[in-house]
Parts: sequence; C-alpha cells; structure tokens
Amino acid sequence: MSQKGVPYTIRIARMIKETFKADNEGVRWYVMGDDDTVFFLENLVDVLRKYDHNGYYYVGMNAESIISNTQFSFGMGFGGAGFAFSYPLANILAKNLDVCLKRYKDLHGSDYILQSCVADLGVSVTHVKGFHQIDLHGDISGLLSAHPQAPLVSLHHLDMVEPLFPGMDRPQSLNHLMKPAKVDQSRLFQQSICYNHPKNWSVSLSWGYSVHIYEKTMLPSLLQVPIQMFAEWRAGARPAFMLNTRGLSKNPCDIPHYFYLDSVDEYPGDEGKQRQVVVTSYVRRFPRRQPPCVPGGNYSVNYVEKILVISPATRLETVSPVKCNVLLSASHLTLHNSHCLFTG
Repeated sequence: MSQKGVPYTIRIARMIKETFKADNEGVRWYVMGDDDTVFFLENLVDVLRKYDHNGYYYVGMNAESIISNTQFSFGMGFGGAGFAFSYPLANILAKNLDVCLKRYKDLHGSDYILQSCVADLGVSVTHVKGFHQIDLHGDISGLLSAHPQAPLVSLHHLDMVEPLFPGMDRPQSLNHLMKPAKVDQSRLFQQSICYNHPKNWSVSLSWGYSVHIYEKTMLPSLLQVPIQMFAEWRAGARPAFMLNTRGLSKNPCDIPHYFYLDSVDEYPGDEGKQRQVVVTSYVRRFPRRQPPCVPGGNYSVNYVEKILVISPATRLETVSPVKCNVLLSASHLTLHNSHCLFTG
C-alpha cells in the first residue's frame, strides 16, 4: 500500500490493526498511549469497567490547552493522555483501516487520524477526565492539588513540566508518587475539602500529594478551581486553557500554606489479618514567607509543620468531593471520613 503521509504517524496508526491481528482471545479493550506516558493501571481498569465492552466505545480525553485542541480536534482522545477502543470498535476499525489511512494520510498525528476514522464509523469520543495530556509548562502542582473528581488514569509530558514535588528531580518525584499509588490508586489526587471553624481555616487535601491550608473560609466552589502556577502550551495563546483557573494572589488571606507528601504507612486491623487504615503524612517543603491573615480574628497556620491523614483502607468506590467539618482538640484536627492530625 502506497501512502504519502508522515511515515511514523502512519506506522503508529497501523498498530491498532497489527495488534488486533495478534492473539486477542478474551480481549475487551485496546489501549494506546505514548512512551512518555505514565498509566495507573488499576484506575484504568476501573474506569473501563464502567462501559460495556460489547458496545462501540472510544474512551479518552482532549488536551488542557485550547491551542492543542484547535490544531487537532476538540473531539479527539489525545494519544499522549492515552485512549481506549472497545473490542467491537477495534474490530471494525481494523477492517477499514487501510482505506481510512489513505483518506487521511495528510493529517498530522496518529491519534488525529484514528479519531477521524472512528468518527466516520459514527462513534464519538467518551471524555474521561482522568486521562491527562498535560499540554502545559511550568508548575502543575496547582492543577494536581485540585484534581477533577475522577480516578487518575494517566500523566503525559512529565518531562515538559517541573518535578511534581519540590526539592526532587523528575525521577525522584515520580518514584515518590508511586508510594501512595501502590497503596491505593483509587484515592490518588482525590480532593477533600474541610473546615476548622474555631480557627477559621479551610483545608484542601489532594490525597497522596498535597494539603493546602487557608487562613480564612474559602468556599468549595473556589477550592475546586486550580491555582494557575502553570503556563500555556504555546506562549501568548489566549484563551489558553480548557479549564477555569485562579491566579496567584498577593493577599496573604488568599495564599495557602503548602504541604507535600512525605510518607505513606499501612496499619493492620484486628490480629494483623488485614490493613485497617492508611496514614499519609504531609510536610512543608519551603517556608511560606507571608504574614498571617490578620483581619477577622483569623489564626496563623505557621506553627503547623506536619499533617497526618488517616484514611480507611477500603478502596474509594465513588469519586466525589468530600466536604467535612474539622474539629479542634488540643493540637489535633479531626476530619470526618479522613482524619488529619496536625503537629507543630
């Protein structure tokens, strides 16, 4: 077959046919992704389990960058983030692939070509927020600290952004993130929003990654919006992002105290037969260098150096924002559903 498209693009697109022709007994889904993508396989399996593999499904997510979606397609599952075809869709796609590759040989990007082929078959992408293209630059900690309410499935382009944890290089950061991932992928990056009313503190927990504490009451609708520490994929692109963001403030009342994952420990239940709770600890990685939020009788968080979060050992079956009140007892803060112990 003669094709004049970009050779590597055509080769990658043809992988779906070549893979399908291989031994595929019992296969329900075909997943494609880039070689610089980190997949969280337990969450991927849980996500795909929600869809009927006997139907025609194309599961993925578009990019965070508007310019990326404009250049390719807003209806595309980006290959960097990864996407999945159900068996029946992969079957019919493989049968029609050669004709389709000739039709779209001038398109750039195997994921764009495959999306066009799938669209011609009458199938649209099912967007799942846990697939992350990460067409961003800079510090994405603000994004991960307010992760969408969806299981984390993939992270792409980690070599294009700053290390996920301050004071670590990229390999160290990724290895550090794997510690909570190995214990419980279902909770990873899932956000809990809590309040300590006596001290007028707002707490945003991104499980297994970070804790933000504000010295004033912040509504959940605001805490669920990522702090924009990251930059656009292409400089000067406006509007830049496919998501709402909030800017970096100079007001100490709007600047959180940042804590990052330090350790993960599992504690057994009765007679040591099974784990009962998982304890994640979070510490300051850098000084805040801001005055306290004084107005309104608020209390400083400066004395807090370490946070312990005690979570149930059971997997998080339903992903949804957890809102909880924080009760003060001596130097301890207690959260419903998860328990945070603050020590200064």
